[in-house]
Amino acid sequence: MKTTTENTEYTELNYPHSKITDKIIKCAIEVHKTLGPGFQENIYETALIYELQQIGLKVENQKLIHIQYKGNIIGDHRLDLLVEDKVIVENKAVKNFDDIHKAQMLSYLKATGKRIGLLINFAKIKINVKRIIL
Repeated sequence: MKTTTENTEYTELNYPHSKITDKIIKCAIEVHKTLGPGFQENIYETALIYELQQIGLKVENQKLIHIQYKGNIIGDHRLDLLVEDKVIVENKAVKNFDDIHKAQMLSYLKATGKRIGLLINFAKIKINVKRIIL
């Protein structure tokens, strides 16, 4: 039988920043429960920012990142949200996640040096969340 400490270590080992991601997911569920499906991504993003700030998390929205290629900055990209400077959050309002959504998140993680991202799909009857770990 595992003790609480072992479970926490297991969670943190396999799911980096799990305390932060758990809070983000709870906030996303609250947004979805309140608004329901059917809105555009920016509506959910604004509501999620509100919820995250209400619980004291630092949130940067539309965070500009520089994309490098062989040591040269070749362009910029905006992340939906960066929470606590640790977790990238991409909000979606799509029928289903596609492989490209996961691939994009992996690219964002590589470009920023972050370890974990959350893909959150608000368009379903039940919210859909995927943790992507680099």
